[in-house]
Amino acid sequence: MNVWLALLHADHVHRAPARLWWQRADGPIAFTRFTQISLLRLLTTSAAMQQKPLTTDEAWRAYDRLFEDNRVAFYPEPAEAEKHFRKYTSGPRASPKLWSGAWLLAVAHATPATLITFDQALAARGAHCLLAGEDA
Repeated sequence: MNVWLALLHADHVHRAPARLWWQRADGPIAFTRFTQISLLRLLTTSAAMQQKPLTTDEAWRAYDRLFEDNRVAFYPEPAEAEKHFRKYTSGPRASPKLWSGAWLLAVAHATPATLITFDQALAARGAHCLLAGEDA
């Protein structure tokens, strides 16, 4: 979600690397229901939007603009993601921040997709991370 937000928010701290990745990416760039809802939530959140949140209608328009690029698609989340989700969330720890990242990793694991993120902790668990200095 953070890459999508950086692409849409002109003042986002990671806008430049997100745009560079966007320009170089070939092949499908996909949303799932989870990433769609998360992006819409962030676009309408003051803290994420530097105190200038979009209205719900504006958020939908921003989301829809992304689909003007032929590479952007919406993919359903595969049923197989559940078993991977349980694997990524098993263990004796208590961590409220674990769940969202674990779901994204599970979906990526259940498909041929690569998860692109700025989240270093998520990258350490298997996602391709733009901030790691790698080419996306």
